[in-house]
Amino acid sequence: MKFSKLVQRAGTETAFAVLAKAKELERQGKSIIHFEIGEPDFNTPENVKQAGIKAIQENFTHYSPAQGILELREAVAEYIHKTRGIDVSPEEVVITPGGKDVILFTASAILDEGDEAIYPNPGYPIYESAIKISGATPVPMPLLEENGFAFDRKEFEKLITPKTKLIIINSPGNPTGGILSTEDLEFIADIAKKNDIIVMSDEIYSRIIYEGEFHSIASIPGMKERTVILDGFSKTYAMTGWRLGYAVTNKELAKQFVKLATNSFSCVATFVQMAGIEALRGPQDTVEEMRKKYEERRNLIINGLNEVPGFSVLMPKGAFYAFVNITGTGKTSKEISDYLLNEAGVATLPGTSFGKYGEGYIRFSYATSLDNIKEGLKRVKEAISKL
Repeated sequence: MKFSKLVQRAGTETAFAVLAKAKELERQGKSIIHFEIGEPDFNTPENVKQAGIKAIQENFTHYSPAQGILELREAVAEYIHKTRGIDVSPEEVVITPGGKDVILFTASAILDEGDEAIYPNPGYPIYESAIKISGATPVPMPLLEENGFAFDRKEFEKLITPKTKLIIINSPGNPTGGILSTEDLEFIADIAKKNDIIVMSDEIYSRIIYEGEFHSIASIPGMKERTVILDGFSKTYAMTGWRLGYAVTNKELAKQFVKLATNSFSCVATFVQMAGIEALRGPQDTVEEMRKKYEERRNLIINGLNEVPGFSVLMPKGAFYAFVNITGTGKTSKEISDYLLNEAGVATLPGTSFGKYGEGYIRFSYATSLDNIKEGLKRVKEAISKL
């Protein structure tokens, strides 16, 4: 068959491919420690699960408006006001089945062929994929270890051209765990305002921070109307399988997102949306409990990985990933990742899964138990010592 240019431009997310390989090895009887997938190992909070069950029993099983149930959009608006300090109306909120749709909708609504979009590299692979799908040109913004995986302002400024229509940022970031400083955000905001550029701010890890406080670029004066906030429930509330996210943006852009939603998924499952209301308005104790456990895991895995010959890793400030420099081994990212999977039963992702600037690194997700981390570290140390 001959496939369209659009589908040929689309990329993929390597984490799921590695997960499939790891699961196949498990089916063959091999013990695997999973560090490859960025999924909380915690269960969805009980009050949220019960809200979803209750919603099904009350027959919230029909269509909702494509933009989302009004009560959930109101809850999101309240939450954004509380956490970002900006006033948001329900008309500026669009409910989506996860964050990927926000990325795709932003690229689809903003970009045309010939346009350019700047995105973080190493970064979440769907950014580059969505830009390519739109027909625009992806322009990588290098995140370098020597800058603490922040960007170089002078180099960033050089990437701006008259064709730049979109800037994508992610803080805390996947795969590095890096956080953009308020000065960085103000610098990006200034450039965006001067050049009439839209910013998509992926804030999916905003509640998983270990140092300092979270700041959104949308909170900077003059930026709310030119920012698309991407957030959701998957990481904060351990709701990955529920498929629930949202965009917060200006009313005109929100209307375009609704048009795209109508043409794709029609609406998010209504009982899932009702569970989302409970997640935002209900008790938040479990969110902080999970964050504390992630911090304990972070400290264990970072200290352990820094003891592995040829490995070095910075202490991440947010999210739940360790982005490990493996250049001291003399091997490529893929060679080390494949070696650890096949020889040690440890599933990781090569840094190149996150773009060309990820070469020389592998990513560990520490959204797993302390026991798994301890066993994984033991296996890694033994395997690398044999290289």
